[in-house]
Amino acid sequence: MSGIYIHIPFCKQACHYCDFHFSTSLKKKDEMVLALAKEIEMRKSEFQNEVVETIYFGGGTPSILAIEDLRFLINEVYKNFEVTENPEITVEANPDDLSKERIIELSDNKINRLSIGIQSFFEDDLKMMNRAHNSAEAKECLEFATQYFDNISVDLIYGIPEMSNEKWLQNIETALSFNIPHISSYALTVEPKTALHSFIQKGIIPQPDDEVAQEHFQILVDKLSENDFIHYELSNFGKENYFSKNNSSYWLGKKYIGIGPSAHSYDGEKRSWNVSNNTLYLKSIQENKLPSETEMLSKTDRYNEYVMTGLRTIWGISLDRIQTEFGTTFLDYLNQQAAKYIEDHLLFVDENVLRTTKKGKFLSDGIASDLFMLN
Repeated sequence: MSGIYIHIPFCKQACHYCDFHFSTSLKKKDEMVLALAKEIEMRKSEFQNEVVETIYFGGGTPSILAIEDLRFLINEVYKNFEVTENPEITVEANPDDLSKERIIELSDNKINRLSIGIQSFFEDDLKMMNRAHNSAEAKECLEFATQYFDNISVDLIYGIPEMSNEKWLQNIETALSFNIPHISSYALTVEPKTALHSFIQKGIIPQPDDEVAQEHFQILVDKLSENDFIHYELSNFGKENYFSKNNSSYWLGKKYIGIGPSAHSYDGEKRSWNVSNNTLYLKSIQENKLPSETEMLSKTDRYNEYVMTGLRTIWGISLDRIQTEFGTTFLDYLNQQAAKYIEDHLLFVDENVLRTTKKGKFLSDGIASDLFMLN
């Protein structure tokens, strides 16, 4: 089983913390939709013996597209690939795009999952992040969305400067009050060349505090586990049967094709990525050329990726798989590197699977980098 990711590189406005690839000019939107469709067709030979299980519209802001555009692109996937009977089809959306009419329109299609970028239910946070929606729109869109969609995920950001633990808890409780079955939550990170980075350098906004972020993370983990959410990946929490199939396929190393500017693809052995420039992407597709670069993954690269994704998820790192896929040298190295973290109660082994403890979860990326094998 495999997935198709479609990157929609447009947004109404730039959020201050975002370093994803997008444009705020919609001048080339129609041209882009045709180019995405053409790339889908150009790449159909890549999934000869694969069945597509997930179609995911990410971005940017896919909810900016007209329903006809989304429908057209979904049909192109069906035309060019074998699609499973009931695929998970997700559209990322912002609250300001989700009027009641728009939600009904989206639900009248094959789309069966919404991922809504709430980030916070508080006005001051939304202004600081330069989000296009306000607090009332955030709540109102969930009010309507839950009437028409059963499978909804919301994004929340923690570790926002000057956000108290009480305020963060209120954010979580507001999301829970709508009976949402999936929550993705990320620490506010300061990426270079973003507006947030510049505001922090100028002293307009304080630097996010790691200790505060760690406290927020623990509040999140505790609150969601009390409410029957399974913490199945570092930033993702789902009720039983509501894990994101799209995201899970990345973490479980399944194959996927990324369509659109800046989208990444993976076929089990090599990774490729499209150019992060709308004009160059359009020009290349119009000339019948794929605008992508490819890298073959070495055994060490594949081991490092498995360690990174394994530690972030409830599936952990299977020591049997390390032995069979990578061999004794890798297994011995992993055991040796993991020993001190096991001693410090940050990692543990259960049924020959290496996992993070509750205390180790927040630190999993740092621990993983210490378990990496250098090329």
